[in-house]
Amino acid sequence: MAKSKYSTAFGTRFNFRVWLNSFISSSPSRFALISFTLIIFIFALILMLPISARSNTPTAFVDAFFTAVSTICVTGLSTVNMATHWSMFGDVVILIGLQVGGIGVLTFASMLGLIVSRRLGLRQRLLAASDTNPLRMTKGASESQAVGLGDIGGLLASVAISVLVIEAALTLLITPRLMSEGYAFWPALWNAFYFAVSAFTNTGFVPIPDGLAPFAVDPYMLGILAVGVFLGSIGFPVIFALYRYLVGRGWKAHSRLPLHTKLTLSTTFILMIFGAIVIAVLEWNNPATLGAQESWQRVMTAGYTSVMTRSGGLASVDIGEMNGSTLLLMDMLMFVGGGSASTAGGIKVTTLAVLFLAAFAEARGFSDVQSFDRHIPSEVLRLAVSVVLWGATIVATASILVLQITKLPLEDVLFEVISAFGTCGLSTGITADLPDAAKYIIAAAMWAGRVGTVTLAAAIAASSRTRLFKYPEERPIVG
Repeated sequence: MAKSKYSTAFGTRFNFRVWLNSFISSSPSRFALISFTLIIFIFALILMLPISARSNTPTAFVDAFFTAVSTICVTGLSTVNMATHWSMFGDVVILIGLQVGGIGVLTFASMLGLIVSRRLGLRQRLLAASDTNPLRMTKGASESQAVGLGDIGGLLASVAISVLVIEAALTLLITPRLMSEGYAFWPALWNAFYFAVSAFTNTGFVPIPDGLAPFAVDPYMLGILAVGVFLGSIGFPVIFALYRYLVGRGWKAHSRLPLHTKLTLSTTFILMIFGAIVIAVLEWNNPATLGAQESWQRVMTAGYTSVMTRSGGLASVDIGEMNGSTLLLMDMLMFVGGGSASTAGGIKVTTLAVLFLAAFAEARGFSDVQSFDRHIPSEVLRLAVSVVLWGATIVATASILVLQITKLPLEDVLFEVISAFGTCGLSTGITADLPDAAKYIIAAAMWAGRVGTVTLAAAIAASSRTRLFKYPEERPIVG
C-alpha cells in the first residue's frame, strides 16, 4: 500500500493544517470560543506594554485584561479613565479591537479569508454563518432562516460596506460639533471617529475627558449617537435584508422582509418607546437626573437613555443618581439587549419576541407559534427558553459572587453585572473601585454575554447525540 504524503517510517506525521480544518468543521462553536479568548489575551498583553499608556509605564494586568475583554466584547465598562489613561497607540489598539469585536470574530476571519484567497469556500461560509445564526451549531438548523449559506457572500459585503459607510457618516456629522466646542480639526476628526466606532459597535467608550457632559442636552449630538447605536443594535442580517428589500424590491426573491427582520424591528421599537415612557415617568422629578432639565429635554433624555439600554452605554446623565425603580427597569432592558448577529448584547430581542408569542399562543389555545403569517418551529422556542435560563443563571451567579466579595448594595451590583452580560456599558460608577477578584468576575460576565449562551452551550456539549428511543410520556403539573 502506498504511503500517505504525511506518513513517515515512525507513523503518520501530525499535520496542523489538516487538524485545524477538521476541528473547525467538526466544532465551529469551540473554535469560536478559543479564537475569541485568544484574541482577548493578545490584546491584553499589548495593552500592558508601556507604549500603550500615556504615562509610558506598564498597565497592571487586571486593568489591561479588563479593558481587552470590554473592548473585544464591545461592552464599554472600564476600570481606568479611557480618555486619559491610554496613549495614541493604545487608543488605536482599542479601536481595532472594537471593530473586530463589533463585526464578530468569525465574520472577521471569513472576511480576511475572502480577501486573501479571493474566494469564499464552504468552510468560510459556515464560520460566517455561525456568527449570523448560532442555531446552525445545534441540531435542527435549517436554511429557512434570515440568511442562508448562499447569501453569506452578500452578507459579508454588506457588513464591510455598512461598517465603512455608517462610521464614516457618523464621523463627518460629529466632527463639526466637536470643532464648535473648541477642538482643532484633526483632534475633532479623531475624537469623532472614536465616538462613531464606539456608538456603532454599541461599546460606550468616550474619548474626551469631560465625557458627554458638554452634550447632555444637545439634541444634535445625542441624536447622532442614538442613530449610530440603533443601527449597530439591529444586526447585520437586518441591515442586509433591508438593503435587499429597498434596492431589489422588484425582484421576486426579495419582495418581502424575512420574519427575523420584522420581529427585530418591531420588538426593538416597542422596547425603546416603552422604556422611554417609563424612564420619563420614574425620573421626571429627580433633580439629579431629569428633574433639573426643561420638559422637552426630559423627554429627549428619557428617549436617549432608553436607546442606550439596547447596548449603547453612552450615558448623558449620572446613572448612579437614578432611582432604584429606574435601575430595575434598565436592568430588564439591558438583559434583553439588541438584535441577533449585531454589535449589541443581551438575550436578544427576537428571543423575547418568540417567548411572548409562545405565551400568547398558549393563552389563545393555539398548538403552534405564529407571527406575520409564518410558523415558528418548536426548536426555536426551545432555544429561546434555553438562552433565557442560561443568561439568568450567569447573571445570578456573577451577582452572588460580586455581592459576597464587595458587600455593595444589590441594586448597584445587579446593574453592573447585567450591564456586563448585556455588553451594555452603562454603569453606576462602582467598576473602577471593585477588588481584582470582582473585576475578573465582571470580565467573565462580559465574555459570556458576548460569546452568546447558545455558542457557549454548544461548545460545552461534547457532541450532538441522537436517542434511538423515547421514554413513556408523563406530564408534570406546571404553573
